[in-house]
Amino acid sequence: MRNFFIGAIFTAILVFGVTFFIDKHNTEKAVIESSDAILSQIKNVGKLVVTEGHFAEVITYKDDKKLYLDLITATKKAIVVVNAKVLISYDLSMVTHQIDTENKIVTITKIPEPEIDINPEIKYHALEEDFLNQFDPEDHNKIRKTVISELDKRVKTSTLVANSKNRLISELQKIYILTNSLGWTLQYEEKVINTQIDIQELILHP
Repeated sequence: MRNFFIGAIFTAILVFGVTFFIDKHNTEKAVIESSDAILSQIKNVGKLVVTEGHFAEVITYKDDKKLYLDLITATKKAIVVVNAKVLISYDLSMVTHQIDTENKIVTITKIPEPEIDINPEIKYHALEEDFLNQFDPEDHNKIRKTVISELDKRVKTSTLVANSKNRLISELQKIYILTNSLGWTLQYEEKVINTQIDIQELILHP
């Protein structure tokens, strides 16, 4: 009888040990699979998000050159009409992150700044120049720099920036949806993301 009880206890311990090992193995496997799924999702959104817009601008360019002890002024001027294609992009491959598999936490440590690319088409109208002050390549460089500077100001206060941010939010929310469905926690730096609205607030009001 004593041997029977010892055998029964040994069998119970063995069964418990095997069951514990299987459960632990399955848990570790599930964590690895879920972390792989999260990494895959981050990789999938790690692409270039581009928002395109078009802007028009009219600029009057004028340059006065003083000659002969400032006794003579030679003037050149032109009306510059600009049509520009503007691209605002986020290179989401630049998003950096850390994954804590033990505590099931995904931490986004860096979100890239938007890149603004302005490609202006410049046309000159009503061009006037003096024999002593004519247009040269340096004028065209100055005009181009002025055009890009003015357009950059307009773009940054336009709805185009807001639209690009909304696209960024949409991509980052995909990561939140997946982590939340797998029972993981998503955070940005040390701020825990509890809802999709948190991501929106994070991008719109950093």
